[in-house]
Amino acid sequence: MRIYLDNCCFNRPFDNQTQTRMRLEAEAKLEIQQRIKDKKIELAWSYMVDYENQVNPFEERREVIARWRSAATVDIEETEHLLHQARQIADRGVRAKDALHIACAMAAECDFLLTTDDMMCKKMQGFGGITVMNPTQFIIEVE
Repeated sequence: MRIYLDNCCFNRPFDNQTQTRMRLEAEAKLEIQQRIKDKKIELAWSYMVDYENQVNPFEERREVIARWRSAATVDIEETEHLLHQARQIADRGVRAKDALHIACAMAAECDFLLTTDDMMCKKMQGFGGITVMNPTQFIIEVE
């Protein structure tokens, strides 16, 4: 199984943990990371993860997230086909950067894209190319 984590998912453990939902998502994301370390799940990476991580204003977060690149089994770069696919995804009402993440995950042949962005999950429901879901939902329903 191969998964793609967008930047909001990578950043969740750094967020304020006073809200139950954020705490659960952080725990789920940390469990998923452990499964990646244990080679039970493959991680996909992309130029979009690099791009968004580079503009993260928190140096510690940037460094921690960037280290995950070495755990990835595939690293996707921009292509014309990927950009075309991202435009089609954006036509569903998905924000441009999110559409690029989704297109990258599809190019990496991922089974799942994990995000904490409710709107992205909602807009991608029923999309045949990839399953987009929350990390907590992934742990409960898939793993």
